[in-house]
Amino acid sequence: MKQEELINGLSAVRPMEAEEIQEALELAVSQVRRNLPFFNGGFPGACSRDGLYTRTANDDWTNGFYTGMLWLSYEETGEVVFKQEALRQADDFLERIQKRIVVDHHDMGFLYSPSCVAAYKLAEYETGKEAALMAADNLLGRFQDKGGFFQAWGLLGAAENYRLIVDCLLNVPLLFWATQVTGEEKYREKAVIHIETSMKYLLREDYSTYHTYYFDPETGEALRGATQQGNRNDSIWARGQAWGIYGSALSYGVLRKEEYLDIFRKVTDCFLEHLPEDLVPYWDFDFREGSSEPRDSSSGAIAACGMLEMAAYLPDKEADKYREMGSKLLKALTDTCLNREGNAGSGILQHGTYAKSSPENGVSDSGVDEYTLWGDYFYMEGLTRLKRNWVRYW
Repeated sequence: MKQEELINGLSAVRPMEAEEIQEALELAVSQVRRNLPFFNGGFPGACSRDGLYTRTANDDWTNGFYTGMLWLSYEETGEVVFKQEALRQADDFLERIQKRIVVDHHDMGFLYSPSCVAAYKLAEYETGKEAALMAADNLLGRFQDKGGFFQAWGLLGAAENYRLIVDCLLNVPLLFWATQVTGEEKYREKAVIHIETSMKYLLREDYSTYHTYYFDPETGEALRGATQQGNRNDSIWARGQAWGIYGSALSYGVLRKEEYLDIFRKVTDCFLEHLPEDLVPYWDFDFREGSSEPRDSSSGAIAACGMLEMAAYLPDKEADKYREMGSKLLKALTDTCLNREGNAGSGILQHGTYAKSSPENGVSDSGVDEYTLWGDYFYMEGLTRLKRNWVRYW
């Protein structure tokens, strides 16, 4: 189905108007402001429980999204309180990487781009730069020459975890930034190889995405695609598909390879084709209209950000289509999922799903129909992109 047909077929939801964008942003910022004393120097957990986040230390892969929301709030309002707390958290991120507190994984971009790279870009904060470069070096240490990818999790080289995952397309922009600020090509070189490997193996023939892909640690031979959080190994995990949209847009923005533009279009079409009428994705696209399965609003926010990112690189007519679709997705989330009540400890975007168990994925239910920290962040980022020409943290 052509992109124009997809957009016309989803015409029940209109794009957001300027007043709606502003109102939604103000509600989001109000929630971030309300939560400052609640977390009191700590961080929200990855997802809420019964509608409330717990206060945690800086020891999960999601903590950077909270700092990113502080920076987005500062950019929106100019209120010094947001900047002060974001800079304090940048200090915390430096201590984390120095002491190697839960950093033996690939999620350095999720942690350090919206926190410390943002601190350097917005405030020229040298501590942020130092921390982010240490994180980039840490990510380089997970590169596997046999196969050509950054190993996501687990003991390096262990066969049971010798794999990449689609999420990492949002981690490698940290490396392009590192090359930009240091002039050292080693970061960019490894990032390019990882992207090429990801594009080669994570995409199925219909341009749905595998969540993870395994390789042989002895030979580097590509073995099989699998899921860690989707419903089945061969199903379309909604958040993974959204990472593919945003990741291909970011990859094209840096490398300008025409094949990545084509991949973006097709991965995006696949996502749109599987949306229900209200445009709020189910957690896995095995589930269609009328299903009682939970949604994952965070997937819609991530996908919208990817569409708005790619619009910056396209001719006007096509760019307008992706802006319209991104705006429609954010409108649907605003109408259906935005927290308009607001109480300390709650989040911004309702109806997210961190992990839903199934016979094939082996995970336990976590954050089902709850707030997720990344969902809150990407919803705010999407609104910010709609409002103005935003300089991304990625």
